[in-house]
Amino acid sequence: MMATEVKQTTRAQESTNAIERLYITMRHLLNRGFYKPSGVSGNALRSALLLLRPEIYGTIGEDKAELNGLIYVLERLPEGIEECRFINLTSDEGFAKSHLKPIVPPKRRRNCYRIDDEQMNIEITRGRSDIYDILTHLTFLFVESGKISRRVLVDDGNATIRDWDKLTEFVLSEEKDNDEREVALIHCANILGRTFDEVVEIENKLKTPEDPDHFLNVIYWLGKLAIEEETTGNKRTITFSPLLRERLGHHIHGEKWADKIKKTLKQHNLMHRPLHIISANMHSVMNSLFAKKALAKEFPDKESLDIYEALGSEKHKSLNKKVKNFAENNGMIFLDDESGANIDVQIFDTAKFGNESCCYNLSENIPQEEKPVIFVMDYAFGEQAYETIDELLKPLEDDGDKTFLNVDSVSIMGKAGILEGGKGDLMIPSAHIFEGTADNYPFRNELCASDFEGYGLKVMEGTMVTVLGTSLQNRDILQFFHESTWNVIGLEMEGVHYQKAIQSASQIRKSIKKDVQVRYAYYASDNPLETGSTLASGGLGTTGVKPTYLITDRILKQIFNS
Repeated sequence: MMATEVKQTTRAQESTNAIERLYITMRHLLNRGFYKPSGVSGNALRSALLLLRPEIYGTIGEDKAELNGLIYVLERLPEGIEECRFINLTSDEGFAKSHLKPIVPPKRRRNCYRIDDEQMNIEITRGRSDIYDILTHLTFLFVESGKISRRVLVDDGNATIRDWDKLTEFVLSEEKDNDEREVALIHCANILGRTFDEVVEIENKLKTPEDPDHFLNVIYWLGKLAIEEETTGNKRTITFSPLLRERLGHHIHGEKWADKIKKTLKQHNLMHRPLHIISANMHSVMNSLFAKKALAKEFPDKESLDIYEALGSEKHKSLNKKVKNFAENNGMIFLDDESGANIDVQIFDTAKFGNESCCYNLSENIPQEEKPVIFVMDYAFGEQAYETIDELLKPLEDDGDKTFLNVDSVSIMGKAGILEGGKGDLMIPSAHIFEGTADNYPFRNELCASDFEGYGLKVMEGTMVTVLGTSLQNRDILQFFHESTWNVIGLEMEGVHYQKAIQSASQIRKSIKKDVQVRYAYYASDNPLETGSTLASGGLGTTGVKPTYLITDRILKQIFNS
């Protein structure tokens, strides 16, 4: 009798299972209200992340420390979090009115508050995606922290190695000079299993004038708390506040955000006018509309991208101010977000554009009351995209009266990971699929590859995967998606959520017209299939300028010619 063949699960299937386990564990912990990273639940998260080995976290599965992943995570978590034994995820519970100063991570807009030496509170106002993002980053930190503790503790945990004692001595000393710092870095490199060169490079990336020893302090505290867990039983704890658990999924911030916008549109008598919604950054639409006219003296060459590169650099704040003032004098309304959604908004009323003020021309036959209104919203974060657009597309209810928005188009421009190509290349999706499910959202995209040809950028057309979080990118799953019949060209975090809201508003709830036009275009921020090209390898710099303004130009041309 023939032996039955046992089919091995592929790495892609193992990774899919790991993502599902992470996702389910995180939802379970949220419902439960707390967990200890070194407890059973924390170990479940840790082992799933180690099985998944996301590209962003590089060598997380090896004994040596992962340094690029560490920088990526520290830029997205509040300063000082490595010192805190208690991390509390809360809703917007009024801490802004206290004496505590908010700590905002450089690469994520979220308010965090250091309550005392041992506790950090992180405000969650952007839904579950924000929680998954934070928990994955924290799990990475705990994995790295555990590696340090294992390398440092000897004699069954009763003593520490000399390198650790010397690092501790340096971190706790009052006076520090460069020679001592170098010696401490040598000890640190030994603890981390890295070369002195690698450690110096990371130290230079992390140090600030106020804190030249930021890197060494982070390593010391990550090690210290893990060592104390092992030797004293003092465990780190992550909690979710009762109010956060109660409010999640109820669109509280999205509703507040959308109400303010609709009331502003009504106040300026714009509710009945054709509305074009664009999800993008806060500069490319404004600059594309006005910069070349506002800065005609400074940049006479109308074809060059220099003007946009200059506006994107820190040195030219005065130029940005000039363009913003010019835009406000020509009908731009800026709404600073106060709802906690962390999404600022610009409204451009084309009927108020002065003569020769705009770089695009509207047909002269359009009557004033039919001139388009362009509404630009800053990027949403993951599931927050559904919450905000779903609330925005609902009619405004005032004293029992319903006023519907006259939405002509919704355009989404974003950054995404590309599976074939490099930073700055373009992806034009024809459908979004949701990672970990077979949920799929095909649509007719008003943009196509031929709109972008001839500019020296690679343009891909096909399916995009909406992932649960960029930090869960995994080479094997992406390889599978790319090579299978799903024809996947890239991955991002919001597409499914935007399309779900647009489809329900136009096809089911009928709150906007059925034939609303949709445009999606993404430019590559990284290639997660290429080692050294992940998000952890750094930002786009000026590489992002060309695709950003090319996509913005195509969206605006279609709006002005519609």
